[in-house]
Amino acid sequence: MTREAKVIRSLVDLADILTGDYDVVDLLTGLSDRCVDLLGAAAAGVMLAGPTGELRLIASSSEAMRVVELFELQVREGPCLDAFRTGARVEHENLRAGLGRWPRFATVALEAGFQGAFALPLRIRETTIGALNLFSADPTPMSEADVLVARALADLATITVLQQRAGAETQRINEQLTHALTSRIVIEQAKGVIFARVGVEMAEAFTMLRAYSRNHNLRLTAVAQATIEGTIDPQTWQSPAP
Repeated sequence: MTREAKVIRSLVDLADILTGDYDVVDLLTGLSDRCVDLLGAAAAGVMLAGPTGELRLIASSSEAMRVVELFELQVREGPCLDAFRTGARVEHENLRAGLGRWPRFATVALEAGFQGAFALPLRIRETTIGALNLFSADPTPMSEADVLVARALADLATITVLQQRAGAETQRINEQLTHALTSRIVIEQAKGVIFARVGVEMAEAFTMLRAYSRNHNLRLTAVAQATIEGTIDPQTWQSPAP
């Protein structure tokens, strides 16, 4: 399959998901994975703003990405934050430890193996609800063609979160964002439970959760909650994920 065909297929697949009952965290995690596959990025992640306007990490393509983005939120500097604050794309930045626009962020990102960063706001008209972060393993910036694909995926992520029926009000949007943030917390707790029981890496624990939810046609957050409550047979997590 050509790259162009893969891009079209990804957009069609994601658009199809929007017509049904979808899990925001699972969908945005899949979108992050597609960014890595289609754009050649080393990692990708999505942050969303809650009702109070403060960004929270919702999805990431790898555990290393998740750790770096959590640090970005902690020190309040980095590409995602700038894209969200300005509502404009943050151009590719070659990271240098202790230097540049984000000296503390750059140091941690480099230690995780990332040399470049690029971010796009999740924005429709005057509403910015978050940002898409893309990390590269080398200092070469993305081509403009790749930037256009990233923009399409970012727009789709925005539509994913803001999708609403005719006449929906702001309160419903805030409720959806709050639900997504709560779901992320439940999933992180479930990953910790699996880690404690099996001793696998946190990334593998998440893979096991997603595999179980898909194989049993259950929402990811429902599987995570059941894992925390112990209503899923603990022996389930003793076997490798399909």
